[in-house]
Amino acid sequence: MPNDELDALVRAARSGNAGAMDELLVRIRPQVLRRCAKFLPCPMDAEEAAQDALLSISSKINTFDGRGTFLGWVAATTSNSARATYRSLRRRADREASAPDHEPADPRTTSVIAGTRLDLLESLDELQEQHPALVESFVLRDLDELTYDEIAELTGAPLGTVKHRIHQARAFMRERMRLVIQRDHR
Repeated sequence: MPNDELDALVRAARSGNAGAMDELLVRIRPQVLRRCAKFLPCPMDAEEAAQDALLSISSKINTFDGRGTFLGWVAATTSNSARATYRSLRRRADREASAPDHEPADPRTTSVIAGTRLDLLESLDELQEQHPALVESFVLRDLDELTYDEIAELTGAPLGTVKHRIHQARAFMRERMRLVIQRDHR
């Protein structure tokens, strides 16, 4: 979709045009679902996160202030939704795992790709707990593939700060993933 067409839809949706909002959500849905699938290995989980993201986008579209691109804002909103869905699923799994009749998953039927994504999400949670200021820039750059300039515009942080945050987050994540690999090779 050309940028001017997208901008027109966004303006119309922000002004309360329900038809424009519906059209906008239909147009961005594939991108939102692809982003959620980057975070969540199970298609049903990715679909749940995508629905939550679309709901959030439609209800908070007036908070998009034009700083950065609309698609960058959508990417950030979607990433936050996917991470929230992951945390919710993890809490649910923790509750189920503590149930007396719980049987552990069979590693022969667990996807290596799914396990790697879950390790990444757990490492992201650790990053959030220990260095919350680093997470947004890291996710926008390395998972959502926005440019440094787009991230600076979207977050309102100076370009040098964005680069430093991403560098620090990458170092943290490299170390966490190194530990995961060591753990898995024992």
